[in-house]
Amino acid sequence: MKSETPKVLHPVCGRLMIEYVMDAARTAGVEKLIVIVGHKADMVREALSGHDDVVFAEQVEQNGTGHAVMMAESELQGHDGSVLILAGDTPLLRGSSLKSLLDAQTGHNAACVIGTADTRNNEGLGRVVRNVGGDFECIVEHKDATEDQRRITEINTGCYAFDGPRLLSSLRKLQPNNVQAEYYLTDCPRILMDEGHNVTASCSLTIQEAIGVNNRIQLAEVRQHIQDDILHELMLSGVTIVDPGQTSIDVAVTIGQDTVIKPGVVLEGDVSIGANCSIGPNLHIVGPKTIAEGTVVS
Repeated sequence: MKSETPKVLHPVCGRLMIEYVMDAARTAGVEKLIVIVGHKADMVREALSGHDDVVFAEQVEQNGTGHAVMMAESELQGHDGSVLILAGDTPLLRGSSLKSLLDAQTGHNAACVIGTADTRNNEGLGRVVRNVGGDFECIVEHKDATEDQRRITEINTGCYAFDGPRLLSSLRKLQPNNVQAEYYLTDCPRILMDEGHNVTASCSLTIQEAIGVNNRIQLAEVRQHIQDDILHELMLSGVTIVDPGQTSIDVAVTIGQDTVIKPGVVLEGDVSIGANCSIGPNLHIVGPKTIAEGTVVS
């Protein structure tokens, strides 16, 4: 990101990037959120300190995704249920998709269900390898993949639903046997399969949900997706937005029925606008702010 701010703390339409991921997990039924922190850990802890269902685990050395999850072992000890593993830089995740992963894991008593998506834009992404019968075989990271494997369009989204005790067991058996000499979380499904456990891959997510933010270009892309959703919901609820392409509205903003938002309006933060208002054009309103019903602001 080339920023002094940790990636997951970059704001997207008025919320921190990671908070969208946390909300999706909560919608799926998750009751405890373990946030693995590393770079500028204290900043992340402070930013998320207001969330009562969040605890933290720290990865001091960056030794791979599997190593990151290992840092949560003390928080997972004694947990016999499901564990959902997500990346904090994927703010387009939907709670309904994550719920389907959890339902598949519990419904089939699976040691692990891997959330996948299909895309031809697979550069840099882990490939999901299946056998001739279509059953899951393994995940191969892009840098370790053969030319044939790089042609596979089913990719790993980085979303997993594990059985808790089996996850911990597989983490203890990880070895850094790869080009990067890192502990890959993607090796855990193979370890569990070799032990005879049921591991499946479910293409239940969209490639849009799997978009991870690694630079400002991708940050703008996911922001546009979220902004489009905000504007669509407002318009469906009875708000007129004259020119969505020239309007910016944060996720916390509420607007009453029959209010008209004219071009060039930017609404940031906790802004509440009543019904039958006319806002704009070319206004920047920053909350906290309440605008009464029937008000004209121009």
